[in-house]
Amino acid sequence: QVQLVESGGGLVQAGGSLRLSCAASGRTFSNFYMGWFRQAPGKERQFVAAITWSGGNTYYADSVKGRFTISRDNAKNTVYLQMNSLKPEDTAIYYCAGTRQGYELGYDRPYNYWGQGTQVTVSS
Repeated sequence: QVQLVESGGGLVQAGGSLRLSCAASGRTFSNFYMGWFRQAPGKERQFVAAITWSGGNTYYADSVKGRFTISRDNAKNTVYLQMNSLKPEDTAIYYCAGTRQGYELGYDRPYNYWGQGTQVTVSS
């Protein structure tokens, strides 16, 4: 079992930065592929970024590529999402998720574990 708790959300002006953290409980965090998703009001949840268990490979949605960076520290059982050059359209609740399945990481269906989410609001 893995429990996930996100933090680091908040209100920021357009062009600003935030770093989200997702702390995982459990001893098998290093075996999990991790992802970040977001959901804006009235919209479906969408993929943001994913990282393999080793951190050696990362994947991004086109809308965030070049602005967001996903990383992980397995010693700290934590995955991060550094968000730069934020835009009002990045406003959403951000969720981290974990899965042992190493494929289809851009879709939410393989992910078994989800955090409660953290709100990110970008003002124009």
